[in-house]
Amino acid sequence: MRTATRLSAYGAGLVLVFGAALGAGRVIGPDQAPAPAPAHTEGHADPAGSGETAGHGDGEHLPGGLQVAQDGYRLVPLTTRLSVGSARPFAFQVLGPDGKPVTGYTENHDRDLHLIVARRDLSGYQHLHPVLGADGTWSVPLAVNTPGQYRVLADFQATAMPEAITLGVDVPAPGDYQPAPLPAPARTAEVDGYTVTLTGDLRAGAAADLTLAVSRDGKPVTDLESYLGALGHLVVLRDGDLAYLHVHPTSEDALAFQAEVPSEGVYRLYLDFQHGGKVRTAEFTAATAAATAATAASAGAPSPAGDESPGHGSDDHTHD
Repeated sequence: MRTATRLSAYGAGLVLVFGAALGAGRVIGPDQAPAPAPAHTEGHADPAGSGETAGHGDGEHLPGGLQVAQDGYRLVPLTTRLSVGSARPFAFQVLGPDGKPVTGYTENHDRDLHLIVARRDLSGYQHLHPVLGADGTWSVPLAVNTPGQYRVLADFQATAMPEAITLGVDVPAPGDYQPAPLPAPARTAEVDGYTVTLTGDLRAGAAADLTLAVSRDGKPVTDLESYLGALGHLVVLRDGDLAYLHVHPTSEDALAFQAEVPSEGVYRLYLDFQHGGKVRTAEFTAATAAATAATAASAGAPSPAGDESPGHGSDDHTHD
């Protein structure tokens, strides 16, 4: 997210590449440490496969949120397990190139850091805003509803950095992990009595215009409230590796966005909007044209793009 785009849905467009598929039926025991993050980020992966970025200029520009380290900065979780059911403090640090915790940040969208949490099956989405301690430790109360492996994404810009980056790490919530199937692509989503309708289609390798409209009891909601300096925020995670995309709005008075996803595939869209003093999240599954055609062909049926979303864990939503 850029300071100059405070009325935007925080984040920068990124180039997405396919990653590993979800594991199924995984059991996370109470003694399991966080799984190592796959090599990733908006720099280049280290040739030795350490997951470190080699900087910009050579190699492939990778999506945000896939790497635990980039440009000398590293995300270090101090809490190594998430709490299921009851909130407990989740603490972490961002280490700078000097190996010390970063204490100076540039504010983007009214916050110094945005924390996104989602289970590996793309359920349990949360958008949180931790508090920074004097020693460079971030902390926020955090609970998840179900066991599993979760991706924790920190979107921030240290004072010494020219732009914001997103780092990610896996943190387990101990227990029996039962992955939930990803809902089919849909044009509408229901949350707390609100209906949100999505217009537009993702296109690999090209910018796509996406428009969302909020209604309640069959009537358009025209008095959405500003949330973090914007009318709405749109986060996109890719199915399989949870590559992170933040999307910029194209209008100050409408939920209109422009997104570019260079790779064919399936994505989960999370729209945060505020009304009546409460932030809510509408979730959609969306696929690029080629992915939609392939799915329809394999099923022997038309694409379900017009179906209503079944929700996929919407009760897990948390905002802070």
